[in-house]
Amino acid sequence: MFAHTLTQELLRVLERPDLRVIAGERQIALDPALDLPFRVQPTGAIVLGLPAQGQQEETAFFLRHALELAPLLEIVPHRALCAAFCAARTAALFWYLDTGRSDADAPATWVPQMAQAQVPPPSALQQIWQALAPLQPDVPRHVGTDRFAALHDALRGLWPILGPTENLMATGGDARLAVDPATGLNHYGCSHRPRPWAITFASSTASSLSERGFAGAETARLSLLAGALHGRGEEAACALDTDIQADIAAHFGLVAGEGVVLAPSGTDCELYALALASLAPGGRPLSNIVLAPEETGSGVPLAAMGCHFANDTALGHGVTRGAPIAGFPIDTLVVNVPMRDAEGHVRPVADVDAEACRLTHEMRAAGRHVLLHRLDLSKTGLLAPGLPALEQACAPMDGMGDGPDVVVDACQARLDPMRVRDYLDRGWMVMVTGSKFFTGPPFCGALLLPAGVRRRLDGPRPVPVGLEDYSYRHAWPRGGAVAGLPAGHNIGLILRWCAALAEMAAFSRIPRATVHDRLRGFLSAVSARIMAEPALELLPPVRPERVPMEGAWDTLPTIMCFFVRAPDCDGEGFRPLALPDARRLYAWLNTDLSGLIPPDDPDVALACLLCHVGQPVPLAHPGLPGMVAGALRISAGARLVAGEPSHEGMDPTERLRREVRNVGRIVDKINLILRHWSRLSMAAPVQTYLPHGWQARAILPA
Repeated sequence: MFAHTLTQELLRVLERPDLRVIAGERQIALDPALDLPFRVQPTGAIVLGLPAQGQQEETAFFLRHALELAPLLEIVPHRALCAAFCAARTAALFWYLDTGRSDADAPATWVPQMAQAQVPPPSALQQIWQALAPLQPDVPRHVGTDRFAALHDALRGLWPILGPTENLMATGGDARLAVDPATGLNHYGCSHRPRPWAITFASSTASSLSERGFAGAETARLSLLAGALHGRGEEAACALDTDIQADIAAHFGLVAGEGVVLAPSGTDCELYALALASLAPGGRPLSNIVLAPEETGSGVPLAAMGCHFANDTALGHGVTRGAPIAGFPIDTLVVNVPMRDAEGHVRPVADVDAEACRLTHEMRAAGRHVLLHRLDLSKTGLLAPGLPALEQACAPMDGMGDGPDVVVDACQARLDPMRVRDYLDRGWMVMVTGSKFFTGPPFCGALLLPAGVRRRLDGPRPVPVGLEDYSYRHAWPRGGAVAGLPAGHNIGLILRWCAALAEMAAFSRIPRATVHDRLRGFLSAVSARIMAEPALELLPPVRPERVPMEGAWDTLPTIMCFFVRAPDCDGEGFRPLALPDARRLYAWLNTDLSGLIPPDDPDVALACLLCHVGQPVPLAHPGLPGMVAGALRISAGARLVAGEPSHEGMDPTERLRREVRNVGRIVDKINLILRHWSRLSMAAPVQTYLPHGWQARAILPA
């Protein structure tokens, strides 16, 4: 990949995991005599010139520009003019995402124009061409004016899919996906670029991409762009939608006649399940029985009623949170079954089962069609109702028509695919995501349909009309019921799922018994480490009650929840951080605190370490009535088992030992924060993608 003439400065830029993935095996050389930032050679090699050797941010910009232009010239050598502007658009967006800097700091005069929401006018394109033409081989600098009018029209069609993968992946969800330019992270404290220097056990909430996931998304983006440049953009997008559905189906063992609906989130899955329940025969009013909504997505209670659960939808439509969605039954009744009592204790399984059965029978007796949930698993690893209880709830009742619809909320995806196969065989829908256990990027969900529910899409009744604000037709299996949904494709969702599927494929290659052994060893060590720390209180892990299966790993409690002692409760016994303070601790763990910690603190070296754990879950604490504490979570995800590219060549046993040591470093940083709580509260530090003064090799987890 690297020529011997590369300077140390450039090598530091090429150590960046995002650029390393994009560069792949492409030849890159340095020519100090070249007075251009770079030139793409006829062979596809990249030669960087002296202007590219400025600040690291500028060097990264010019290299990213070259790495975009080179493959586009190979994809459409006959459309070099269009390829040049497509590459410039991506490079311009990369600059602002990468630096958060103003227009005045742009490394080329054309950058602000190419980053605008609208295509620059033909006259501006002609002017910009004078700077772009010398960067590629055998292209005339002077092009007729009429060519730029045609180019403008072509770029208008391409503009929505032009940009770096990390930009496009932030689309097609909601505001929580947007990256804050000041931090380089989204609402979840995650990045759509690899972040291997951060210690990450946040799979119960969301994870930053690994190099593997980033490569999967980048490959899909170039495939989409290649199709569009060849005039086959719709065909390329359809193919990716179809391939993703097929890959998800293959992973979970779906068979002919079943189906996969792609959804931006688990909450969208809830809405889609309600829509399909509304198509059940009989046209009866709906009752939706939801398990522990406080331990699922925050928008689930609204989606369960057929109401807008945010002020914008994944397709970018502005809506009113809490307002009914057009076409959904307005008489839907939502009933919640809690899984913890008022003191935060887990309720006995028998009590939860009995309540779910009683409510189902009452609703059916009242002439209502029931959508009954099984939660597998909650944010803290709980599972209910049990299978015998669900069988009892679904048993035929005289004069009550068809039985309930059941939807399994398996959005944590902490279960063996054979469990999913069993759910589908029972005729139950299953919600999954690629963004929790599998550590794909946030906002990639899917609703798996058994054959009986899938057939409803072939019936005469359409899905609720309001779904047109949430989903495209191609995200669903074919059927007349979804024919009224808009044409189009959720590009961000496609890229996020391609990233997640790369992780799922790597995990699938690990034998079940090996998965079980690696998880068991890690979880045992983590549990012991938390219990040994006076500042922490481990919530008793709850093993999911499942039918035994040889080698099965999904009976292990893979989410470790714990309270953190409040910094001002010395001598008072254990009083946990209240929810707002737990949220601050969660953010500060993911923040470079160097410069805020006194240099004489024995653990000051941990200050710059970035640690990403699961967001605090609001829970009552036994013995503290009326107080809502925040329980943080350390979770075992697929990457813990399969490793990631930054672990390449490491012995699996030693790698897992390192992961356990990293949990210890998280605990040590928690103690560091608690010791300096007042100082940090006054400074209010914010999370960042990188530590300050980044040197990747110096801060990779030990």
